[in-house]
Parts: sequence; C-alpha cells; structure tokens
Amino acid sequence: MQNHHHKTRHETIDVKGLDIFYRHAGDPARSAILLLHGYPTSSYMYRNIIEPLAETAYVLAPDLPGFGYSSAPSADAYDYTFENIADTIDAFLAALDLEGFFLFIHDFGTPVGYHLATRRPDRIRGLIVQNGNAHEEGLGQGWDAPKAFFADPTEENRAKLPDWMNFETTRYQYVGEQPERLASLYPPEGWHLDWERLSRPGIIDIQFKIFSDYGSHIARFPTIRAYHSEHQPPCLLLWGRHDPLFDINEIMAYNRTLDALEIHVFESGHQLLETHHRECAALVSRFMLDVDAGVFRDSAK
Repeated sequence: MQNHHHKTRHETIDVKGLDIFYRHAGDPARSAILLLHGYPTSSYMYRNIIEPLAETAYVLAPDLPGFGYSSAPSADAYDYTFENIADTIDAFLAALDLEGFFLFIHDFGTPVGYHLATRRPDRIRGLIVQNGNAHEEGLGQGWDAPKAFFADPTEENRAKLPDWMNFETTRYQYVGEQPERLASLYPPEGWHLDWERLSRPGIIDIQFKIFSDYGSHIARFPTIRAYHSEHQPPCLLLWGRHDPLFDINEIMAYNRTLDALEIHVFESGHQLLETHHRECAALVSRFMLDVDAGVFRDSAK
C-alpha cells in the first residue's frame, strides 16, 4: 500500500473556541517542525516546502488567528497581541500533543515564535529564521515612523505611517524594489490570494491591531538576545537580500550572539520561499538531520 504520510493534509481544529486551520504532513513519530508565517501571508507561503520536509520530518503549518482560513474574531472578542497569539499557538500545540520541535519563523511569525521559545526553551530543538527581525539592526530608516507611533500611538503619529495595507503594498511585500530579472520570478497568485483574504470585512482593522503591537516585540529584543546567549539554540538563517522591510544588517546581529549558526543569503526578497523553495527545503532538511545527529554545532560557521 502506498504511504501517504508525506502528502499535505488540510484540517481545522478548535482551539479555545477558535477554528485554527493548519497544513500538516509527515510521520508524527519523526522530529517535528512548526512553521509560523508572517504578514501578509498564511500557511500557504509554506506550500512548496511542506512535502519535501515531510520526507524526513513531521511538518505543521497553522494559519495564525486573523490570517488565512483561521478564525478572525473582532478585536473586541480577541486580544491581537503577539503574546496572546502565542498563547493560542501554545494551545494548538497542546491539542496536538506536540512537545519538542524545530521552529521556522518569518516576519510576524517571529515575535510569536520567540514568545514560544523564551517560555519553554527546552522545547526548541533548533531555529530556522527566514527574514525575521529580532534586533535593532534590522530596522532601517523606514521604521522611524512606525517606531514613533509605537512609542506614542496618537492619531497624528498614525497619520505619518505609510499606507501599507492595500493591494499594491501587498504586492510590494513580494517584489519590493527588486530588478525585473528577479521580480518576474514571483508568481502573482501569492499577493492576489493574500489580498483576497486581507480585504474581507474587518480584517484590515485586525491587521493594524497586530502591527500596533510590534513595539512590544521591539521591547523584547534584549530578552531574545539573552535567550540566544544563554540557550544557544542551533540556528539556520535564510535571507532574501532584497528585503524592503528588514535590513540585511539583521544577519550580523544574529551572528554576534549565536555560536551554532549557519547563514545563507539569496538573490530574492522578503518572500524568499516563492523563488528558492527547493534550495531552502534542502537546507532545512539537512539542518534538522544534522542537529538530530548531534553534528551541527561542529559544522556550523
């Protein structure tokens, strides 16, 4: 009989009254990897790497609350902070009886993931960071207005924010200001599907609530740095160097605190998996196997 473990399954589970949609594949008896997406995407961003990873791992990719096909209650009914979203993902993991796992984080999934990691460092077998910000070095000049708003969220400071929640800026999150030879590599379905979900009634308000909490993530940078220094999780850093959101100096900030770190930089942008999913899937699979075999720390750097 053919083994369908590696085929992606699409399911929804009730987590404390919320419907959490998730994609999963692989044998649950193998090492697990949790994939946390960012804005403006959903677990759909991982569609091309789930099955390759499932050949050697158990793969879980949920849609965060307010994204994709998971529940999106109003801000009056749900606290859209990264800490509370992490509470929901914690409950999701408990419902699936998942303990130790590798953690793949990107964009808004980064603050959620670091809440999970700093709460229970013993659960994290290794980190895979793909264009995820956890240091001041990653916040270039484009973050001056958002940081002013986080510090003082007045209507005046809100009015100074760039208009980033529309169709054109959703596309921009993919292609940024990349040369045409790179921009033409991105299939347009990505930003069209993202905007279809984001433009539903009430979702933009929810997304602004989540964005408004990014200041709390910035305030946790020293906590994250201490987590890196004390626990030294093995880390694979995958970076699209034409990211219009996070400065490439972010890479060296990770390098300063992590001993077992491997870095790969690609001719791509913020949504690296749209253009380099094969390369990234191979690197993640090898990273997990090396960590499980106890050889990654010796080979890193």
